[in-house]
Amino acid sequence: MQKFRSKAGRSSVEVWGTESPLRTSWGKVHLLYHLFPVNFCTEATLGRFRFPNTAIGWFAYSEEQCDKDTVGGTCDIHILDGPQSSSSCIILNPSMSSLPLSWYTPGFYQMDGKPQFDDPPRVLQCEQTLSDIQRNLTSSADLEVLASSAQLLTSRPANLKSEDVTIAAQIANTLLLSPNASETVRVAAVTTVSQLLNAKESDEKESNTSQSLTLTLDQLSVNLSLTSNTSQLVQPNLVVQSAQIPALDTQGVQFTALAGLSGSFVANRIRLNTNVSKVTVDNGFIADALVYIRFPSGRGAERRQQGSNVSLGFVLYQNSRFFPSRIYRRRRASLRVLSASIGGPDRSVVAETVEMQFRITLPNKTSLHDFSCVFWDYGKQDWNTHGCHKGNASDGVLRCSCNHTTNFAALWSFRENYEYAKALDVLSIVGLSFSILGLVITIIHHLKETGSLMESGQKQTKLNSKTSLLCICFSLLAFIITFLSGVQNSGPEDGTEELPSDRNQILDSELHVEPDHGSCTAVTALLHFFLLATFSWNSLYGTQVVLLVRSMQRSLPSYWTRLSWGVGWGVPAVVMAITLATTYRVENPLAYRQEEFCWLAALDLNKHFSFGKPMFWAFIVPLGLVLLYNSVLLGLISLTTCRVDTKLTSTKRSSLTQKFLISFSLAVLLGLSWTLGYLVLVTMGTAHLACSILFCLCTTTQGLQIFILFTARTRSFRVAVGRSASYVFAAGYSLRSTTYHLWKNRTETRTSDMYKNTRDQETTI
Repeated sequence: MQKFRSKAGRSSVEVWGTESPLRTSWGKVHLLYHLFPVNFCTEATLGRFRFPNTAIGWFAYSEEQCDKDTVGGTCDIHILDGPQSSSSCIILNPSMSSLPLSWYTPGFYQMDGKPQFDDPPRVLQCEQTLSDIQRNLTSSADLEVLASSAQLLTSRPANLKSEDVTIAAQIANTLLLSPNASETVRVAAVTTVSQLLNAKESDEKESNTSQSLTLTLDQLSVNLSLTSNTSQLVQPNLVVQSAQIPALDTQGVQFTALAGLSGSFVANRIRLNTNVSKVTVDNGFIADALVYIRFPSGRGAERRQQGSNVSLGFVLYQNSRFFPSRIYRRRRASLRVLSASIGGPDRSVVAETVEMQFRITLPNKTSLHDFSCVFWDYGKQDWNTHGCHKGNASDGVLRCSCNHTTNFAALWSFRENYEYAKALDVLSIVGLSFSILGLVITIIHHLKETGSLMESGQKQTKLNSKTSLLCICFSLLAFIITFLSGVQNSGPEDGTEELPSDRNQILDSELHVEPDHGSCTAVTALLHFFLLATFSWNSLYGTQVVLLVRSMQRSLPSYWTRLSWGVGWGVPAVVMAITLATTYRVENPLAYRQEEFCWLAALDLNKHFSFGKPMFWAFIVPLGLVLLYNSVLLGLISLTTCRVDTKLTSTKRSSLTQKFLISFSLAVLLGLSWTLGYLVLVTMGTAHLACSILFCLCTTTQGLQIFILFTARTRSFRVAVGRSASYVFAAGYSLRSTTYHLWKNRTETRTSDMYKNTRDQETTI
């Protein structure tokens, strides 16, 4: 099988035939046609209009467009650059082989005739609008011209507004109900309806019109074979099938739409078996949609009238646009709707059961969670499950059964197949472990120093500096410990795939999200809070240094302590609480956090970065502002440190190395290495890899860097380490002392060791 796409990009056509080693291209289409029968009309020029490749039974639209200045001159139509002409792809003198279906390649016609475009084509009066057509329907105007014009004006459904769709649906409904409608009018009206199924916008008024239109299509499907020479109308998004069968001898009737590559309906993939005993799909075939009506046997069949016929009608919709549900919410799930109707003079002929099969296409990286078998309830104007039962679901096919005939569908929901984060690599674990060790030593050392300062009555300025440093270390340590212990989400505990439930109840959404169990959300909230707190205290520390160094002040304002505690811990807590309250719901925790690992949500349903997710506005934006502020602080401090005042008479000069160490130490404490994370987001290729490695090294070892620069280099820490080392060294040699005396006279031996004998007498050896 080969598949071709028209140059205009508006339709795709499938060519069925024997496997060929030839590589198919547009230049070989004509060669393939002569080698193998095909099911499409090749591109052709009719008069002054050129038409692309089109499947048999479909309409082609000319590449020539109506001029913008002439199309829809009034404000009630919104279509511009519409095609000027249309033509249908038909077969001249078609005849089907008597071979059984299983002998055919899918869609492979044995044809005496050649597919070609209907000539002459229909030409649109470019100044005409849908409103004009609707007004002319009440007059004695030519219905074929009106139907063709409506079809042309709706050929670009993506450009239609909701009011255009409503008017077009009303026109199609009126044409199909008209007693004067010819077969050409019906075909054009059905084509218009097929095109409307691709429209984007809708409103409540259109919903009411579409309900009436679906009832009209059901009526048309039952009566089509009685009032027309054809029993089947097939367009890309809509199939209307009619049949007359004997009332007495029929066991069951099966209507099948076979699958193809394009996903659109094609006439030679629509099958109708009028006397089958069970659901049958030949080997090598896949059914996109199938309905089987089983009639009663035995005593139920005896009540049927001899010689009477039963009228059957089937309507297959490519999607559920004409069946808008208020209960079931969907964005990516595509629902085919299949209607089955029974008519005729013999009212005793009723369906014993109706079996359906719907083949679904799951989005990438998802699996089926559940489905429900429903029918459209015109009273409720929504889906209903009454009288319907669920079968099994396998190989992407959902099986249903109902005890009545109407419009059927299978609502389904899917769940994401998450790729849970792997364990942290060795580099991250080693770096974070060293950071934990460094932060613990830093906290212990500075806590002792803070206690000494408070006992000695030192100024509040030194206490504020120590407090800020301790808060930075505390929040960073808490973040690292929480990160190591809880950031990895293990996913479902048992790891087994959940099967669809046996209960047939209407689903409320296409996407199933497991209710939150709390632990991963708690980890996300703690990580968010501690990381924001770390950067808040970083900024406070830098601000404190700027106030003391730049203004040459010896003390901070009296309110500084209360302000720093409020900003350092209060602001991160408020941001975290607001984020949690506005985005988190127990039934949908993924609006707040991710599932792959415990962190703020960042991606939309299409796995694209979303600016509406909390990762952006609750972390990236605040962190970016803090880093920008800290960069300004570092610049001010560096300028002050490096500046040389000629008025100073001190002979003590700071070396360039010392000045660099001051600036570098502040850069580490202010967390400026996190700016590499923004470079990771915007770079690609080698630059992305380099930034990722540097970001990992700098951030995982930040605690170790703080220890080296703010603790290990201080004189007080070296003194404390030296004192501790001397204590350990001295304690190692005071455990036991023994003296031995060596004499030349080997027969005399003395020792200071004494012991008690069993009689408690002191004895010397």
